[in-house]
Amino acid sequence: MIYVFLANGFEETEAVAPIDLLRRSGKKVVTVGVGDNVIVGSHGLPIVADTIAQEAQLTDELEAIVLPGGMPGTLNLEKSQYVQEAIDFCVRNGKVIGAICAAPSILGHKGLLKGRTAVCYSGFETQLEGANIGDTPVAEDGSFITARGAGAAVDFGLKLVEKLVSKAESAKQRAAILCD
Repeated sequence: MIYVFLANGFEETEAVAPIDLLRRSGKKVVTVGVGDNVIVGSHGLPIVADTIAQEAQLTDELEAIVLPGGMPGTLNLEKSQYVQEAIDFCVRNGKVIGAICAAPSILGHKGLLKGRTAVCYSGFETQLEGANIGDTPVAEDGSFITARGAGAAVDFGLKLVEKLVSKAESAKQRAAILCD
């Protein structure tokens, strides 16, 4: 199971593309609303979350969490105790953490990217405390997958599929959506 945390002000493309690609690949993806079950994106798109953060259980079934960026979505994610607990759970248990756009800053503030290669939205590099800033749209380092922004959302989703399913499934999904 994969939790995709959604907070008011999230970047829609950065959430929906990974959700779609992971579900196409047979993964159970649960959208988790921070603060409510109806979450409004930074461009006004409302999403009805599958559950709310207070009810999201942190168990061995959890394979990964995904943190979409956007503003003020990233700030709202970071101040959520439930999101912080989920990040800590994933780190303790070697689970995958995906963060895109401004959201890698949450990991940077926690000191989790020290010595790791990571990428983020332009201008947030100083928030990735101790990270080696990469020059690709998506970066994978251990159990952390980071991406630059909405333009990298499909590649971010495909990298999550590669990590959580297989390289072959990622290639299959890339071909199925006609992504060069």
